[in-house]
Amino acid sequence: FRSFAQDPMNIKESVDAVSDTILDKKRKDIMPLVLPVTEPAVGYGAIVGALYLVPKMEPDVLVALGGLTSNGSWFTGGGYIGFWKDGHLRYRGLAGVGKLTMKYYPFGENFSFSFDQKIFTFLQQLTFRIKDSDFFAGGKYQFSKIRIPIHDREGDDFILPKDFDLINSGLTAILEYDNLNNFLTPTHGNKFSLNYTQNLEILGSNRDWGSLNFMLFSFLPVNEIWMPAFRMEAHIATGHIPFYAKPYVKLRGIPAMRYQGKFTALIETEQLVKVLPRWDVVAFAGMGAAFDSVNNLEYEEIAWNAGFGTRFLAMRSTGTKLGFDIARGPEEWAFYVSVGYSWLN
Repeated sequence: FRSFAQDPMNIKESVDAVSDTILDKKRKDIMPLVLPVTEPAVGYGAIVGALYLVPKMEPDVLVALGGLTSNGSWFTGGGYIGFWKDGHLRYRGLAGVGKLTMKYYPFGENFSFSFDQKIFTFLQQLTFRIKDSDFFAGGKYQFSKIRIPIHDREGDDFILPKDFDLINSGLTAILEYDNLNNFLTPTHGNKFSLNYTQNLEILGSNRDWGSLNFMLFSFLPVNEIWMPAFRMEAHIATGHIPFYAKPYVKLRGIPAMRYQGKFTALIETEQLVKVLPRWDVVAFAGMGAAFDSVNNLEYEEIAWNAGFGTRFLAMRSTGTKLGFDIARGPEEWAFYVSVGYSWLN
């Protein structure tokens, strides 16, 4: 990635060489990754690792990563994304350990406090295509062990002591519609996802809790130059959900967990315009809110974002783009670097 910035005259040759290497079935080279972390909730940092695209028509992705940020957060882990039987089976698996230092904003209060999450997580997901349609169904199993030492005893008034050390073990039922033309950087199509997760004591979880999640992404190109895109999301918590797992408004320019409740909803649009064969510019804006509950639609305030950015077609053979965005939320500015489409990362 540094070569793109240091030697812009050779961008085309560098990218073509990387693309050819990855997709040449006779070679098994690994692509190194160095990506900045700019999420406001965890500070600045970097992710380093290696990426291998299994050479086939729709490549599988094998990745190993580690990261460190300025507020002391770190993680290491790996994963695999597979597309099997001509895309009729889709697999995702990952495992990792780390420590995240975050801020919690109690609903309706005007202060926050920091807390650590010492995490181990393991996930296995498999979905299958329903006949020859664009509908997929499947399931997921996720296990996590999270221990939370509180830095600020002020949080004791808002956090149950049993939230400090929890095992979560649950199953997810998944229904999706997906006719996107590219799973990393789509340029047209739609993706709809409805899933329900239930953590169960009989599976080893310390308590029963769950979440219902709805997501819709639409990419509607007007012509070869202008591509509008739209996003809608809603998340509902069920049962005695841990405070750190409550849904929150996920918009660029807003720190993770800043607007959190038992029910969240948001909408966002992104408008992309192609300015050069490999360069695009984008503008985006959205709004959302976190509610105390589904029955009591009381919210603190409407959260919003707006911003702009650029996209560079880094790998023509896979359509993968690198992105850089500057975003503003209600409280602050932030910038983001992405590989693939920012909504799907």
